Amino acid sequence: MIEIIIPGYRVMHLQHLVMDYNGTLAQDGRLLEGVRPRLESLADRLHLHVITADTFGFVQEELASVKCDLAILPSDEQAPTKVDYVRNLGPERVAVIGNGRNDRLMLEAAELGIAVVQGEGASFEALSAADVVIPDILSALDMLLFTKRLIATLRS
Repeated sequence: MIEIIIPGYRVMHLQHLVMDYNGTLAQDGRLLEGVRPRLESLADRLHLHVITADTFGFVQEELASVKCDLAILPSDEQAPTKVDYVRNLGPERVAVIGNGRNDRLMLEAAELGIAVVQGEGASFEALSAADVVIPDILSALDMLLFTKRLIATLRS
């Protein structure tokens, strides 16, 4: 668990990290460089979840050594399926990282929503639903590893 006390905002008790795969952790179906070691570090503190349509078909191979729950979703109705996943975990205990329009509902529902903008871009809906917008996945994962960065961003 990660406890984050954000002055003038709220106290977060995060137990789960739910992440989109393509466009967030990966590009063209392959994990981005530097993601795996950060996920391995976070797996000691949070229960990791990756949810994806697996458009490129590589997710199981790419995450084989990462301690996480993997949910492969049908390509239609992804937004409601993803938010239901977060709700089933208890959104007050969940951080979410995503970039796509189909991530907007889970970004909004989670205690902490982080949108990333990198090679695939990010939808306006995802950006406006997030608590924090970050330029890349490595910075997003680092915010959870080094929580004072998050405190500096969100405090009043």
